[in-house]
Amino acid sequence: MPRQEVIRKARQDKRAGKSASTQAGEFVKDQIDKIRKGKRGARSTKQAIAIGLSEARRAGVDLPPPRKGRVKKATRRSAEYAYEVGQRKRTPKRQPRVSRAVEKVLKKEPRSTASRSALSKQGKRAASQRSAASRSATARKASRTKGAKARSTAAKKAARTRARRRS
Repeated sequence: MPRQEVIRKARQDKRAGKSASTQAGEFVKDQIDKIRKGKRGARSTKQAIAIGLSEARRAGVDLPPPRKGRVKKATRRSAEYAYEVGQRKRTPKRQPRVSRAVEKVLKKEPRSTASRSALSKQGKRAASQRSAASRSATARKASRTKGAKARSTAAKKAARTRARRRS
């Protein structure tokens, strides 16, 4: 169950006109924080992200399940279920025993899946599966939505990293 603060932040993002994936990002970040604090673990970084996305769908974020052929059938079915619960199209079946079992298993999983390097690797892996045009378009969109101050900061950071690579 996500914290009320996380749901509030996601709703705030929605009011600000931000995309569904940005709203869902609040839930993913919360999962990462829970793992880092040691409240639970995850088998992989991908699993941590998946749990966050599922929570987001159940909380009502308008994040449709992945299209056919993109993920396993079971994954898509699970995402569809969570999405329908969040959109109030079905009532969730409460299964306390299953919930406790999952919690117990996740507590035994490693915490290293939420480390900076693990998240960085996952991000790079995900980006490498996208086309250069798609990545470029995303970067252009990000620069449009930033604002003067944030753009200036990003440019300074880029210049620093370029200078560091040269030396």
